[in-house]
Amino acid sequence: MRVLQIIFGGLLLLIGLILTAGGANLLWLGGSAYYVLTGLGLAASGLAIALGRLVGVLLYAAVFALTVIWAFWEAGNNVWALVPRLVAPTVLMIAVLLLSPTFKQDRVRWRGVLGGSFSLILAAVVVPFFYGSSEVAGARDRPAPSQFTDSGSDADWSAYGGTYAAQRYSKLDQIDRTNVALLEKVWTYKTGDLPGGGHKDSRYAAETTPLKIGDTVYLCSAKNILIALDAANGSERWRYDPGVKDAFIPYSASCRGVVYFDAEAMRRNASGNETPNSEMPSRNDETGEGCAQRIIEGTLDARLIAVSARTGEPCSGFGKGGSVNITVGMGVVEPGMVAMTSPPTIVRGVIVTGHQVKDGVSIDAPSGVLQGFDAITGERLWAWDMVQPDNPSPDEFTRGTPNMWTTASGDEELGLVYMPMGNSAGDYVSYDRTPEENTFSTSLIALDVMTGKPRWHFQTARVDVWDYDLGSQATLFDYQTANGPVPALILPSKQGDLYVLDRRTGEPLTGVEERPVAQGGVEPDLRTKTQPFSTWNTLAKPALEERDMWGMSPIDQMICRIGFRKASYEGIYTPPTADRHWIQYPGYNGGSDWGGVSISPDAGLLIANYNDMPNHNRLVARAEADRKLAGSAGGGHADLAPQKGATYAIDVNAGWRLKFTGLLCKEPPYGGLRAIDLATGKTVWDRPYGTARNNGPFGIKSRLPFTIGTPNNGGSVVTKGGLIFIAAATDDRINAVDIETGKTLWTDILPAGGQATPMTYEYEDRQYVLIMAGGHHFMETRIGDKLVAYALPEKGSPGGAVPPIGAR
Repeated sequence: MRVLQIIFGGLLLLIGLILTAGGANLLWLGGSAYYVLTGLGLAASGLAIALGRLVGVLLYAAVFALTVIWAFWEAGNNVWALVPRLVAPTVLMIAVLLLSPTFKQDRVRWRGVLGGSFSLILAAVVVPFFYGSSEVAGARDRPAPSQFTDSGSDADWSAYGGTYAAQRYSKLDQIDRTNVALLEKVWTYKTGDLPGGGHKDSRYAAETTPLKIGDTVYLCSAKNILIALDAANGSERWRYDPGVKDAFIPYSASCRGVVYFDAEAMRRNASGNETPNSEMPSRNDETGEGCAQRIIEGTLDARLIAVSARTGEPCSGFGKGGSVNITVGMGVVEPGMVAMTSPPTIVRGVIVTGHQVKDGVSIDAPSGVLQGFDAITGERLWAWDMVQPDNPSPDEFTRGTPNMWTTASGDEELGLVYMPMGNSAGDYVSYDRTPEENTFSTSLIALDVMTGKPRWHFQTARVDVWDYDLGSQATLFDYQTANGPVPALILPSKQGDLYVLDRRTGEPLTGVEERPVAQGGVEPDLRTKTQPFSTWNTLAKPALEERDMWGMSPIDQMICRIGFRKASYEGIYTPPTADRHWIQYPGYNGGSDWGGVSISPDAGLLIANYNDMPNHNRLVARAEADRKLAGSAGGGHADLAPQKGATYAIDVNAGWRLKFTGLLCKEPPYGGLRAIDLATGKTVWDRPYGTARNNGPFGIKSRLPFTIGTPNNGGSVVTKGGLIFIAAATDDRINAVDIETGKTLWTDILPAGGQATPMTYEYEDRQYVLIMAGGHHFMETRIGDKLVAYALPEKGSPGGAVPPIGAR
């Protein structure tokens, strides 16, 4: 038994010494005194236990009791905040009590006191885990009356966001709150497009949201294979492989969706004066055999592909054999540097494209030029290069300019396409940017689809050096004012702000105010004194404090606290620094990212899923960066984005992880789901979103069913049935959530990660919900290739009859 005392006492002594040393450092940096005091107590306790003295047990009990008091004082009853503060000390307390009978001193009364005290303390620790936090916060007493224009989808799902208004709303209500629990998997389809062996670390992220037109579902695979399926049973009708090579994969193999275009319907609309002929581009009406209705996609190797919606054969009249290269005029484009991962947008017969330019590689990156192409012939109609705005089609586009990598929305009546812009090449330095780049970067630009010229723009971050590019598609709706409805849009940002703008002029319809932001950093003269903030609603949480740091135990929580104290952090827009790390919060993954938001006209609610994580960054001087890059195999370095040609490279710790455990330094939640009243901008409910099922230290999946709030990528779909369908989190689940209360009503485990936006449609009086379970290498979810369809049981099957569409 003495051996056990020596071993355990030595362990406590070691832990105590680590906490003492680290705690002294933290205290010197201006942080909490708890760790150094606790370290001294544990060291003394461990030494006494190793020497066989019962006083060591009593001393640990005292430290534990004070730890419980401190934990609740600092964290309240926040369950996840209590984990690193109490779980490891509780485990050690149990071990101490089990060891106490081995001591020679027969102090039964002391052991009784210890046992009773421990029972009370344990109860104090356990109770909050059952009652300390609620999955849902807040709810309206009753639904608001519908005041908003219905721009949703009905039987079909004709565009990435349902329609080009991007409300992600369906008028279908066969599946509703009363029967969604009966939802079952009715078919799956495997695209067959997987990396070699299906390895988890392969660069794949099949994020597609299918379309449904008539009796057919259309989708793209991770590497741009176009596929048509029977809407009833998912059987394959055709597939077309454009032959994208692996060399052109940028960050990941991703295709978020395709576009459907009907040339005959466009001509009918034009002749009926719905779109005046004078405003249509002149074109050769030859569509190619069977290509009046066509599917169009952008590819990873920067081509526009057009195929017959009926047969999948390339449209011969579109470009060269059904393909158009969008890099003409961009100069040197190395494989992987320019890619289209999001579907283009078509307004008045013009395909409007942006493209992804690979971040962090070089400030001499290809241009972010925006382009318009004839949807029938593929002819380039215009190109807007912001540095050469008066040149409709320059021979060589300006390199390094901001690009639009996400999805645009469109207004057919106004003839406008709304382009959420990214940042200039060299995201974290701004010394070489032109005035035009500083004007249009990180802005929503409303382009006239006939001319390619901006009608207006609205900027969400000035002189952006935080990679706060706009990733979310703008959502169109009619906003109710005192003078009646106004054509409007919602613009979400990675900072978390939600802006309501007049979509005709770009003028804010809700409050936007200039607030002072931190100054300094490596380019102090280039930082702006203020930044715009929305007063309508923001998904951003309060500024971080030391107490918000997290970990698996007090030791790694202490390490994160030290990192917090050492870093530069003055709230959002903390300037980038090179002499030490700086904290960027929210990080570049949101706020709101490419999943965007959804709008329910029936409930009068906006639904937003969001991320809530910081980045821990440092600019690395050119000479130091070049040494590190040269000393790495193949000239690459896992921690550095080179930003070749810039004065600094960038070291980004996305999510701010501890390298040893893999856990994030900020306490949960890391993602949430929120409902916002469209009339007032007030939050109706807000909840953590995503369970801890696939998360844990050292990459070990905990399989815990508790809602922790995980990072999430992908969006939601809302329905007239009062439901939100969403996957997106890291737990490989799709959920149906009550739109009025935020409560989860149904869930199913997907065969792979659900980093895609679902869609819903009706066919033969049956409503279906589809989700691509393709996984995501960056989100560390399982890679897959299955499209999964759900519906209510058919009549005569277990579960009962399917109610008619529109019946409740």
